Amino acid sequence: MMSRKTTISLFFAILLGMLVGVFLFSDIQITVQPKSGHAENTTQSEPPKQLRSLKDLNDAFVSLAEQTRPSVVTVFTEKTVERRVMNPFDFFGFNQPFKDFFNHPDNPKQPETRKDIRKGLGSGVIVSQDGFILTNNHVIDKADKIFVRTHDDRTLEASVVGADAKTDIAVIKVEENNLKPLEFGNSDDIRVGEWVIAIGSPLGDNLEQTVTHGIVSAKGRSNLGLADYEDFIQTDAAINPGNSGGPLVDIDGRLIGINTAIASRTGGFQGIGFAVPSNMAQKVMNSLIKDGKVTRGWLGVTIQDISESMAKGLNLKSTEGAIVGSVVEDSPAEKAGLKTGDVIVELQGERVKNTVSLRNRVASTSPNKTVRLKILRDGKPKTILVTLGELPSDNEVVAQKDSKIEKLFGFSVASYNSTYAQKYNLKSKKGLVVVGIDPSSNAYRNGLREGDLILQFNKKEVESLSGFKKNLKQLDEGENVLFLIERRGNKLFVAFTR
Repeated sequence: MMSRKTTISLFFAILLGMLVGVFLFSDIQITVQPKSGHAENTTQSEPPKQLRSLKDLNDAFVSLAEQTRPSVVTVFTEKTVERRVMNPFDFFGFNQPFKDFFNHPDNPKQPETRKDIRKGLGSGVIVSQDGFILTNNHVIDKADKIFVRTHDDRTLEASVVGADAKTDIAVIKVEENNLKPLEFGNSDDIRVGEWVIAIGSPLGDNLEQTVTHGIVSAKGRSNLGLADYEDFIQTDAAINPGNSGGPLVDIDGRLIGINTAIASRTGGFQGIGFAVPSNMAQKVMNSLIKDGKVTRGWLGVTIQDISESMAKGLNLKSTEGAIVGSVVEDSPAEKAGLKTGDVIVELQGERVKNTVSLRNRVASTSPNKTVRLKILRDGKPKTILVTLGELPSDNEVVAQKDSKIEKLFGFSVASYNSTYAQKYNLKSKKGLVVVGIDPSSNAYRNGLREGDLILQFNKKEVESLSGFKKNLKQLDEGENVLFLIERRGNKLFVAFTR
């Protein structure tokens, strides 16, 4: 028979076991309870971090599109053209018997013509509240009428403020206030790989306000043959015909480019589009609005890029910079003392990468501004101050290229330098190089050729370019000219009359 002490111990053991069982059972219930349908309604689980990030990215693009689309317009153009209507008698070949009757002198009959209206389509971006719109020159070029359709489906007639074919930028204007302009961004600050969106009307007005996205694929694209001044932003955001003139926008909703062209083997989008940088477009726009034309700085030299072999021949450490070819007479460059063979490596303290960067930066500088050039002359650094002129019109440039020497004698010359020596295999280290010649000139007919090195003029040593040109200009018509030249290491005389 158990003692009283044993009975009490047994009781507490049983009680402890029951309590443990209760706790275990309760723990199981707590663990499995969320599996019931009722528990799901009381506890909301947070989405994974990756999904939250994707949703934020999605919302960012949606917000960006909503913010920028009201600033984009579709541009419609109309041009009236006349075309001759074919006479059926001409087609069948028996019109001649009727020609005298219909074209009687007393009742002359003019060829029948019909007026057709050619329609074009592009895009544009509003840049001011009072109706100024940026687009491409090729969108509105030679149009008789221009209309734009806004985001809220209003059709407004537009007029041309100005256009610049050299950058393919144009400014048009509608008589409307309280429009929503797009803020300009700094296209110099964008980086390759940044997200961008393009907005426009690809392929037709039924696809207007199309938004596409991509990245900045490259900067500073040039030598594409699309414009005279090229510094394009390349993007893989889908661009097609009809997108021309529309905006390229960064993720802050700022205008960083005007979509202009695509590179394609099929005519459709293949992932390579080009936009005029906003900084270039804005400068052109301001000039067109203020003056109705674009004024550009002018240096007055021909320049070329430096190849690796050329760098070795000139003892240059790199291929960066632009080498001066010819210097235009009476140009800012000549007045400042620039010479053929000088290598321009810096403009206003910023390095010059190549001819494109130099040309664009000089053109974007205001005329009459004095700029500082760092050059290498015979391998030695030198600083030159140049007061830029105004870039002449195309006709004036052609006239300036045809100097008095070229007009009178049919050839052009340049000072000797190591570049020409290598190009034309010259042995002597002084004289003037014939860099161009007209095949119909007396000089050519009597044996002068491009690449010849002129050593003497009428039995006198040639000492300077300016002195040579001065002596030639003083010759009377019919007077004899005698050159001693070097050609491929051999010396010979060439004589002709003015």
